[in-house]
Amino acid sequence: MKNLGKIIPAACLLIALSAFSACEKKQDPPPEPVTTVEWAWVSGSKTINQAGAYGTKGVPSAANVPGAREDATGWVDAGDELWLFGGFGYDSTGFPGRMNDLWTFDPAAGTWSWVAGANIRNQAGIYGTIGLPDPVSTPGARNGAVSWIDASGRLWLFGGLAYDAAGAIGQINDLWSFDPATVQWTWVGGSSTRYASGVYGTMGVADPANFPGARVGAASCLDASGNLWLFGGFGYDAEGEKGRLNDLWKFDPATLLWTWISGSDAIDQIGTYGTLGEPDPANVPGARFETVSWIDASGALWLFGGDGLDFAGTIFKLNDLWKFDPATVEWTWVDGRKSPGSAGVYGTLNTPAATNIPGARSGSVTWLDANGLLWLCGGYGLDSTTDEGWLNDLFRYDPETSDWTWMGGYPLHGQKGMYGTLGTGSTANIAGARYFAVSWIDSEGVRWLFGGYGLDSEGVAGWLNDLWRQD
Repeated sequence: MKNLGKIIPAACLLIALSAFSACEKKQDPPPEPVTTVEWAWVSGSKTINQAGAYGTKGVPSAANVPGAREDATGWVDAGDELWLFGGFGYDSTGFPGRMNDLWTFDPAAGTWSWVAGANIRNQAGIYGTIGLPDPVSTPGARNGAVSWIDASGRLWLFGGLAYDAAGAIGQINDLWSFDPATVQWTWVGGSSTRYASGVYGTMGVADPANFPGARVGAASCLDASGNLWLFGGFGYDAEGEKGRLNDLWKFDPATLLWTWISGSDAIDQIGTYGTLGEPDPANVPGARFETVSWIDASGALWLFGGDGLDFAGTIFKLNDLWKFDPATVEWTWVDGRKSPGSAGVYGTLNTPAATNIPGARSGSVTWLDANGLLWLCGGYGLDSTTDEGWLNDLFRYDPETSDWTWMGGYPLHGQKGMYGTLGTGSTANIAGARYFAVSWIDSEGVRWLFGGYGLDSEGVAGWLNDLWRQD
């Protein structure tokens, strides 16, 4: 069953199982589209459900590779090394579960190194003393966390579906930092036990008592000042009720203070869309999880899709695009529909158009390039025919023109991977359809993609550990 790594409603599970059957019938791709985007398969296997090969902790090796997994978190450091933490997937013994292993990949050498954490699944968190680094401390195994890296090179990790200090599984709101120089984790804040309620305080006012509630599948991005912005997820509100969230938070790593900025302190709020293209203090996206977000050069926060509530309270996959202006504290509904279940409109490959729009989806990955363009890849959602399944389409969005461009991949779901020769880029290569992969973009503008749950070279569905490079 594909969704062992998630806690999802029964209705969603039935939809997912139906999509699995559909994907099994669509293993072969349609005729190859013409594209200028080159994918190169760099590392890992082209078949599913591979165990991790850990080697010796701290020692890079060509034989090392993380096990297949979905819903992990990642960072890219100042030296363009890729960092990978946790997720739901396969440990060193070949059994699936949640992981708390920390890895680095050196693109120049082409090697993985196991840095910290366990090579065995389902480890409880070891918290130590709050605020004090400790060689023994380590976050519990988890998936669906959020991550970012600060100016000093510290890695940050928040929440997810995790094993807490008692070894119990559930949504969590612990905050961690990792120092690569000392190879030590520090428990910074939040609870060491699952299911913590949110403490919201006064909207717009930072307070040491404030803290987002436990959650999985939130969206996050980092602004130019080093502040983290956190939106939504599936978790706990101010009253301890569990559901989809639409709260927007800002975290300042310098002061370690959280500020509740926008949205509700209660679960399952509908979207207030207003007029397309017009900001309004009353506007706010509906509660959702597994959405994607980014911050543009002007400091505006953007949000696309996810699994959540539309304007009428219907819960399903969305393809609405939102913009939040921190200066005015106003949301603008920019594109997409305010009702769920929209098919993708692809237009002509490599040609921007106002009518193009990715289909409703969740679990996509994104990159923001040096030109301020957003790249969106894959996920689980609706293709050009409104059929539902795993996607491997590649779109690009230009905030200046408000146009989407279909850049590669296929307009139909369920496409297998086209791997080619290891290490060799080609426009004939393409990562198979998947969701909950990990993405990075380095200082040279190279886009990287790892793992997720999707389709391998034979069109078989499962967890992946393939690493791709896209120039």
